[in-house]
Amino acid sequence: MDNKLLSVDDLAGYLDVPVNTVYQWRKTGKGPKGYKIGKYVRYRPDEVDAWISDQGTA
Repeated sequence: MDNKLLSVDDLAGYLDVPVNTVYQWRKTGKGPKGYKIGKYVRYRPDEVDAWISDQGTA
């Protein structure tokens, strides 16, 4: 993954989860850290990957 910031839709596609799940994670503080850029939320790919690594195994 490159260093381009991810939108909510990008993140949902990357993680293969519904967009609403990403919004719920943001609301409850359970997902990767998001950054408010104007009226948009963006995610750093390296932080998303680190968050995935921190989730452990199923």
